[in-house]
Amino acid sequence: MQYRRFGNTDLNISALGFGAMRMPTIEKDGKTIIDEPAAIGMIRHAIDNGINYVDTAYFYHDGQSEVVVGKALQDGYRERTYIATKSPVWLIKEEEDFEKILDEQMQKLQVDYIDFYLLHALDKSRFKDIVLKYDLINKMIKLKEEGKIKYMGFSFHDSLDVFKEIIDSTDQWDFCQIQFNYIDITHQAGQEGLEYAGKKGIPVVIMEPLLGGKLANLPKNVKDVLDPKKDPVEWALDFLWDRPEVALLLSGMSTPKQLEDNLIYADRSFIGMLKDEEKAMLKEAKRIYDTMALVSCTKCRYCLPCPSGLLIPDIFEAYNMTVSAGMKKAKEKYDEFDVKASDCVKCRACEIECPQHIEISQVMTDVDNVFAK
Repeated sequence: MQYRRFGNTDLNISALGFGAMRMPTIEKDGKTIIDEPAAIGMIRHAIDNGINYVDTAYFYHDGQSEVVVGKALQDGYRERTYIATKSPVWLIKEEEDFEKILDEQMQKLQVDYIDFYLLHALDKSRFKDIVLKYDLINKMIKLKEEGKIKYMGFSFHDSLDVFKEIIDSTDQWDFCQIQFNYIDITHQAGQEGLEYAGKKGIPVVIMEPLLGGKLANLPKNVKDVLDPKKDPVEWALDFLWDRPEVALLLSGMSTPKQLEDNLIYADRSFIGMLKDEEKAMLKEAKRIYDTMALVSCTKCRYCLPCPSGLLIPDIFEAYNMTVSAGMKKAKEKYDEFDVKASDCVKCRACEIECPQHIEISQVMTDVDNVFAK
C-alpha cells in the first residue's frame, strides 16, 4: 500500500480508502441486507493489506453500514484504521439533534470518538438553512476540543461557486470530499475546486472515482481509446492518484475481486504517474463518453424509495444504454421493469435528494417518449 501525508497533519493515509456504501448484500425475507460475514471479511482483509481509512455514513445500507463497520473493527482492527462517517444534516431540526445523532453513530460504530467527521452532502440550501442556522461549524470545533471527533470536514454536491463559499466560510476545515473522475472534470466542484482546496492546504478525499461503476464498464468505443495494458478501472484510478491534491480516493467495493484488484492498483500508484500521452488518451475517452451520456446518474440510490415504485437509477441505466449499447438491448432491460417511466407522478421527492441535481421528473418524460416509440 502507498500512503500520502494528509494535508498539514502528521497522518499518513492509504491512497485507497474502503467505501462502505456498496458492500456485498443478500436477500432475506424480501429485503436486501448486508452480507455481514462477507462484508466484515472484506473490510478486515483491506486493513490487513494496508488500507487505513474506512468511510461510512448514517444512512448507507438503510442505516446498517455503520453497524457492520463497527463489528468489522472489533478484535483489534479499530486501532489499525481511521473511521470516517457523516452527519445527516437534513435530519437536524433543532440544535441538540446534531450531537444526539453523533452519539447514536458512535454507539453503532462501537467507538468513543470518530476520526474524520463530515457534514454530509452539502449544497447551497443545506449550508445556509442548516449548517449556518444551527451553527454546526462551531459545534464541530467544540466536538474536536472535547475529543469526540478528531478532524472535521464536509462532503459536497453543488456548483463550484458554492464549494468555494463553503471552503472560505472558515479556516477550520481539516479536509473535504468531492465527486471527481476523468469524466467529471467540470461537474460540481470539479478540477478547479480540487485545485482551489489544494492551494489552501485542505486535503481532498475523492468519491465516485468510477462514476458509480460506469467507468468500469465502458461502452466499446470509449474502451477502445484506452491502452489495453491496463484495465479501464486502473486508468480511472490512476487519473486521480496522479494528482498531488488528492489525499485518497474511496472505492465502494462489493466483491473480493474488486478489492484485490484495487489493492494491486493502489500498490502501483504515485503522484505524477501519468505521462502526457496518457492524459491526452483519457481526455479523448471523456470526449467520446460525453457524446453518449444522456443522464449523469451515478446509481447512488439516494432517490429511493420512490413513492410510485420506480427504480429510478435502473431506468436511467436503460435509458443511457440506448446510446451506449443500442436500442434493442436498452429496450430489453427497460421491459424488465414493472413500473415504467410513464408511472412517474412528478412529485419531485427524488429531486430533493439527488446529489447530481438531475431533473428526474422531466427526464422520466424523455425516457417514456424514447421507449414508447
